[in-house]
Amino acid sequence: MVRLVSSLLLAIASATPAFAQSSGISIPEPTDGALFALGVVGLIVGRQIAKRRG
Repeated sequence: MVRLVSSLLLAIASATPAFAQSSGISIPEPTDGALFALGVVGLIVGRQIAKRRG
């Protein structure tokens, strides 16, 4: 689960606007739903990690 989240964050970080402008790729801005879903996934992963530690 942690690997999935880290690979997702790596993919998001690699698609920065500076990278897109240098290669000529047009990347649309994320929608509100995508940002909300990413926040929910972060909360779920955070709770799973907290349960393992405590």
